[in-house]
Amino acid sequence: MKPMNLIITLVTAICVWTASAAADEIVVGAARTADYLPLLSGKRVALLSNHTGMVGNEHTLDIMLRSGINVTTIFSPEHGFRGKADAGEHVSSGIDEKTGVPIASLYDGDSHMPAQTTMDKFDVLVVDIQDVGLRFYTYYVTMINLMNASARYGKEVMVLDRPNPNGMYVDGPILDMKYKSGVGGLPIPVVHGMTLGELARMAVGEGWLEGGAQVKLTVIECKNYTHQSRYVLPIAPSPNLRSMHAIYLYPSTCYFEATPVSLGRGTDWPFEIYGHPNMKGYKFSFTPRSVEGAKNPPQLNRKCYGRDLRKLSDEEIIAKGINLEYVIDAYRNLNLDDHFFRSFFEKLIGRGDIRKMIIDGKSADEIKATWADDVVRFKQQRRKYLLYEE
Repeated sequence: MKPMNLIITLVTAICVWTASAAADEIVVGAARTADYLPLLSGKRVALLSNHTGMVGNEHTLDIMLRSGINVTTIFSPEHGFRGKADAGEHVSSGIDEKTGVPIASLYDGDSHMPAQTTMDKFDVLVVDIQDVGLRFYTYYVTMINLMNASARYGKEVMVLDRPNPNGMYVDGPILDMKYKSGVGGLPIPVVHGMTLGELARMAVGEGWLEGGAQVKLTVIECKNYTHQSRYVLPIAPSPNLRSMHAIYLYPSTCYFEATPVSLGRGTDWPFEIYGHPNMKGYKFSFTPRSVEGAKNPPQLNRKCYGRDLRKLSDEEIIAKGINLEYVIDAYRNLNLDDHFFRSFFEKLIGRGDIRKMIIDGKSADEIKATWADDVVRFKQQRRKYLLYEE
């Protein structure tokens, strides 16, 4: 082959590869404006979103307003519309400074449900927010609450779907609904492996809305996404989930929220480390400080000893799934007996017997085996609601 022909061949191959890569790039629902903007034309719109509702460098809110959509209300979830508030922190309602659209905070008081006066201001609720696929991550609970309100007041619901970064597997016990709370709203496993669009479909289809209510639901699907896609989030979904590594560890380390053990809030590595001032046998140490997103973290300003999980590979973490070894390790090390677990633990894990198993000395694998049937049953139950290849 002549040199010039070789160069042309190589350039052509690179162009074809680039075009193929671009064709396979995941496209989030919010980017598919031609599919959903016409459906919103002439309607009053409420948008449930936060800082993650971006398409490239533009927020979905700005796209809608620029396209002439009448957005009358912004619903802000936990951490607020700009995503900077602490977990569970009171967030006031107000006005979005950039656009002038009123913000109705769902963390502005004791109730996470909007008032009728707010519901009367719109015709269709649009959901565009990045979830991380865990039963105790509150964004989907907020969506379900607003779907309940929408069903009650005859509003439509549209979900602009986004990938689930933990969508590769299903793990954990199905929530015993007597532990239903703001960190557990549906009878699903801890790691459910579904997108918000799929969860919304399942909530309607399974009669999980209040009183089995129905709502007109439209899901704008992602393109080029499957449940085996390793989707890297372009924006941290909340202040203390700062990396994909933390997001993969989250199903295993979040239970420390129900103990005196620090999981790294107030450091640069939340959910990637854990420790306590009285843990013995560890050289690794850290000291939680007051920072934005963790103003008063557990063990504030106290030197903690424990484990650094940052060197674990993503593949190892994902393959292991929910790993209770870390909680078991801290429980046995500290010897706090009844002072280790708080009642919040049952809300996070979703069952009332797992605390006792840990106290009785069961291993992480023995405990995981007790919810294996839940995983099989749920994967079968959810199948007809999936929008993407497993």
